[in-house]
Amino acid sequence: MPRHIAIAAIAAACLLALTACDGDDKADNGKPSPNATASELTQKQKDKISKAAGIPPKPTGVKRQQLLDALAAVAPNVVRYEDKAVDAARNQCSSINGNGGKLDWAAAMRFTYKDVATTEAQGAKINDALKKSGFCKV
Repeated sequence: MPRHIAIAAIAAACLLALTACDGDDKADNGKPSPNATASELTQKQKDKISKAAGIPPKPTGVKRQQLLDALAAVAPNVVRYEDKAVDAARNQCSSINGNGGKLDWAAAMRFTYKDVATTEAQGAKINDALKKSGFCKV
């Protein structure tokens, strides 16, 4: 696996672990202490980490619906589980923004879940939709 893909994958995994945590503890200077755990990071710090990894913020309202509509237009089955589709799109942006290799394959893997199977051809269309929609811009 190319190094930049591994780095993006590790960053995305770390981000997912961080988003599961919720805490506002911080050092006196507003920065996390050297021994800080993920639960001690502020939302602002988590957002900064996400941005550095090329992951856009979680869309809400109209932006969420626009993303789901763009995905449904090219691969209708992937939006069957809307939350999973949104998470997969955010994570796919890390590969797109990191100039990752095998983007179509990566999209096919990210958008395959439960009873939804996504092909590489659909992955290519998903990547195109994410780029054209501007969703991946951070």
